[in-house]
Amino acid sequence: MLRELDDIWERAQDAIKTAKSLQEIEAARVRFLGRKGELTQILRKMGSLSVEERPLVGQRANELKERFERALADRTAVLREQAISSRLEAEAIDVTLPGYPVMVGHRHPLNLIRAEIEEIFLGLGFSTAEGPEVELDYYNFEALNLPKDHPARDMQDTFFISDEILLRTHTSPVQVRTLERLAPDLPVKVIAAGKVYRRDDDATHCPMFHQVEGLAVDTDIRFSDLKGVLLAFAREMFGANTRMRFRPSYFPFTEPSAEVDISCFNCGGEGCRICKDTGWLEILGAGMVHPRVLAVSGYDPEKCRGFAFGMGIERIAMLKYGIRDMRLFFDNDLRFLSQF
Repeated sequence: MLRELDDIWERAQDAIKTAKSLQEIEAARVRFLGRKGELTQILRKMGSLSVEERPLVGQRANELKERFERALADRTAVLREQAISSRLEAEAIDVTLPGYPVMVGHRHPLNLIRAEIEEIFLGLGFSTAEGPEVELDYYNFEALNLPKDHPARDMQDTFFISDEILLRTHTSPVQVRTLERLAPDLPVKVIAAGKVYRRDDDATHCPMFHQVEGLAVDTDIRFSDLKGVLLAFAREMFGANTRMRFRPSYFPFTEPSAEVDISCFNCGGEGCRICKDTGWLEILGAGMVHPRVLAVSGYDPEKCRGFAFGMGIERIAMLKYGIRDMRLFFDNDLRFLSQF
């Protein structure tokens, strides 16, 4: 059996030396050390040896196993290094070639406009406020002077989760929540920006869009204050020569109410494609806060007054960038988004 062990070692050495790949070296390991390997079979026959032969054969077998494992490890390291060198040669990189361009992302045009709007109003002394997008009917309608079955609710048809829970149709609920939280402290000057939802879907309306609404409440707030704030905003956003006009309108939560137009920044009021030859562009709605809204929110309408306004961020972006279809903002087309 000692001679048989020497023969196995000669064959093992030859198999290791002639192995030219990691696959071949693994095959050699299995051939000699696997469960059915040649050396393994010898070790299993140890029980049939005499008491005198068993120590000699066992010692010799263990020595050959250790030598074989060392030889395997050395040859494996050599073959692995050769494989890496061959791969590097095959995938050689010419460091003198220009690199691959990496596209750098940037802010979405709606986020750019939102940040610009917020920066302007922060400069006018307003602070920001946030509220839930999944809102109670009370805050979205009733607290804003829109009781059940009020016909004005049809203008803001939205998505209902239950009879009393819905997706907010405007960010005005944030104003009510802010007033409730701060009452009766004065003054209050906040803007609320975020997503809102309505059942609209065409070139100028989407089921989900963004609004910015503002609120100011104090003891001596007047309509002229509202006009001054909005004119300052419009001139900062659209240019120093911007003019503004107010047209009487109706909103349940403000009285009096107005639609606000600015002179077309493209033609200066002369008439063009953007303003549909009228010289004016509608940008937002505004008015003095209705006394009922103040009372519901915890303020005495006999002691304080306020104004509120609201605008669609998509509307401002479409006017400023000359975009005709609102759906482009949500198509995720890089050919469109990379222009901003």
